[in-house]
This record gives sequence, structure tokens and C-alpha cells, in this order.
Amino acid sequence: MNSTARLPTLFIPHGGGPCFFMDPMPGFPPAMWDGMEAYLRGIRAEIGVHPKAILVISAHWECTEPTVLASEKYALLYDYYGFPEHTYRLTYPASGSPEFGVRVQELLEQAGIPTLQEHQRGLDHGVFIPFKLIYPDAEVPIVQLSLRDDLDPAAHLAIGRALSPLRDEGVLIVGSGLSYHNLREFFSPTTASDQSSVQFDTWLGNAINAAPDERAQLLTNWEMAPGARSCHPRSEHLIPLMVVAGAGSADAGKITYNELLLGKAVSGIQFG
Repeated sequence: MNSTARLPTLFIPHGGGPCFFMDPMPGFPPAMWDGMEAYLRGIRAEIGVHPKAILVISAHWECTEPTVLASEKYALLYDYYGFPEHTYRLTYPASGSPEFGVRVQELLEQAGIPTLQEHQRGLDHGVFIPFKLIYPDAEVPIVQLSLRDDLDPAAHLAIGRALSPLRDEGVLIVGSGLSYHNLREFFSPTTASDQSSVQFDTWLGNAINAAPDERAQLLTNWEMAPGARSCHPRSEHLIPLMVVAGAGSADAGKITYNELLLGKAVSGIQFG
């Protein structure tokens, strides 16, 4: 299974619902999502290596144990609400990879992490929306891995560490979420919430640049960061970062995308 190039791990923003495939909502800037869209479209060229498969950890799937979705073919879950009718007819005909799904479970079980399998669920919008931009031809097989529903950061760092060997086997590990996810404050901005988002984003950039042991400690205790709970009242959109940081091993982290959306700082992150 080994490939000649070690792939990086990525924490990507997936936007709001099907935002890249519709006009912005009335009252919002017409180019609101253009920067994020350009970042996602540029990932393929930036990586420069064609993966054998993609392992995606989305903010939109939680289970009691890490659960592997590795069907041969997928339906799509249009798990967003109140958007234009055409966005419920979007397609993304990615194939699965049961082979790599088994490998994911094997690595986790070897690390003493119990796993489950799922074969009926479709790909949620945290997967198919960004990957319609990253790999628009859906030519790379996808395996999805759930979050643990306790959203324990240390546990998800451990999951990532167990999965790190996949990077040398041609698998691109991607966490799909948002580095800022407080929808109430996002759509009703205040100066205080804008400042909190910048403070947290600055802290996050420093944390992912720290040495691996310090990085793990900082991310485990992310709630102590300035603005943490203002930016993440619930942490499901941040926890995919823990998996990719764990899988990043000793590789340095770096910010690969950053901008202010409606005054809120949002970042994309890469290890390796």
C-alpha cells in the first residue's frame, strides 16, 4: 500500500450549507464565499499528489464510537434547510473504498480504539459540498469517519495518531468543519464577538505551530483559549481539527487560508 510521497493532513472550512452553489442570501455581500471557494478549488494543485483515497472526518456525523462509512457507492444527505430547491439536486458521484475502510478500522483497533461500521448512510454536506470544489470529477474514492459524540479532544487526537500511517499509504486525511462556528453571532455580529473570533483564531494559529507535545496539550485544552466558547458554543465543527492534528504527527502546522467573514476570522490548516 505504500506510496512514495507522504500526504499532508488538512482541516478545511466547508462554508454554510450549499453556499458555493447558490447566490448569496439577500443582504449579504455578493462575494462573501469567493475567497473560501478559491481556497478549496486550489487544494488539489497545492497538494500536487493524486491520493489513492480520501478519509474525511466531518462535523456533521457523530456516533458513540468512531464509525467507518465505506460503501461502494454513496447517496447524498442534503442535511441543510431552507435553501433554494436546486441545491437539493446537487450530485457528487464519489465511489467508496471498502479496502481503505477496513484499513482505517484495523489501525484504530490496533491502537485500542473500538470502531463500528456503517453502510447505509450517505455523504453529508460537510463532505460533498467542499469536495465538489476540491475534486469536482469525484475521481478519488472517499471513506468517511464519524466523530465520537462525546467530542473529547484528547480522544480525537489519539484517533488521528492511530491513523497517521495512512498518510504513507496514499490516503489524504481531511477534517471538514469550521474554525469559527457560532451561527447566532455570525449572523448578528457584535464588536465583542468579532474581537473574540480574532483572538481565538490567533491562538489557534499559535497552537498548531507549537511543537507536537505542546500542540496536543493546547488543543486538548482548547476551551481555555481566549474567545473559545464564544466561537464554539458546541465543538463539533472544531473537533475534526483534532483528528488531523493527531495524524499530523511531528509535522508542523500552518495556516493555509484565512479571512474575515462578516467580521469573523476563519482559517484553513495543514500539517505536513
